[in-house]
Amino acid sequence: MHKKLIAAAAVAIVAAGASFSAGAQEVIRLGNLKFAHYGAVSYIKEIAPKCGIKVDEKVFAKGPDVMQGILAGELDVGTTASEAAISGRANGAPIYVVAGFAKGGARLVAAKDSGIKSVKDLKGKKVGVTRGGIHEVLLDAELGQNGLTAKDVTIVYLAFADLNQALLGKNIDAMMQSEPQSSQAINKGFGVEVMKPYDTPIGEPVRTMVMTEKFYKEKRPLAEKFMRCFLEATKTFIDNKETAEKYVREVIFKNQITKEDFYDAIGNSPYAYDITAEHIQVTTDTMAKYGTGKMAKPPVAKDWVKTDLLEQAKKSMNLK
Repeated sequence: MHKKLIAAAAVAIVAAGASFSAGAQEVIRLGNLKFAHYGAVSYIKEIAPKCGIKVDEKVFAKGPDVMQGILAGELDVGTTASEAAISGRANGAPIYVVAGFAKGGARLVAAKDSGIKSVKDLKGKKVGVTRGGIHEVLLDAELGQNGLTAKDVTIVYLAFADLNQALLGKNIDAMMQSEPQSSQAINKGFGVEVMKPYDTPIGEPVRTMVMTEKFYKEKRPLAEKFMRCFLEATKTFIDNKETAEKYVREVIFKNQITKEDFYDAIGNSPYAYDITAEHIQVTTDTMAKYGTGKMAKPPVAKDWVKTDLLEQAKKSMNLK
């Protein structure tokens, strides 16, 4: 009997140790998108062990899908364009914007022989865009400030992955596309740049990193480690463009994009980490003005943009 008690105690101690070990290696569930400028975020999982964390990355087709993953309780952290984050928050997603990770990343591209030279030339044309992304907001804003509305053009909603093929096949006349796909269309010769849509009140759109309120509040030490790891990955990609290019081309895109595509893409969507409540508020106001994103109630940016983790991590790494 005595031996049985000792054996049971030993099993309990081992189980407790295993439990503690599992807790120490708790997995951070990350939702991300497959674009060149999302590459540094993807790189976090590669350096996670030296950051003292484990990261499980799940790649989604578009930002609103990341929001659905958060609402379903499947993610702790997500990356998306600001529009999807704002729509998500407006419709009940329990998230905070905690950092930016890239800026720009949009281009209005026309078919080579379309004759489209400006936004005003889009009148009566078929324009492709992905529904629910910042590109839809930018298209609405560009049309609006050029005296057009969505009714003056035929909007064709397609996934980012399908826009280039639609332009190549002449199913659309122009597209508001992301990177590196817009650079690819231009480099392959079937698309021409009309403009980079950064002259709206939004300016260069900042891509947002969001955390669930639960993760931000209840797993603070883990959130702090993740933020430092994000900055480490981003700084690596900013300082060492060859590392960034190799990882994005070979690991993320499996050599389906060229070096030229990568450098053109990042030239239009540089890696970053800062974000402001002011930028999110202007984006929210622009969405409300054009009715993009179907917000139940537009959220007030200062209530849910929380940059304290970012500032703390920057300070610890002597980053400005």
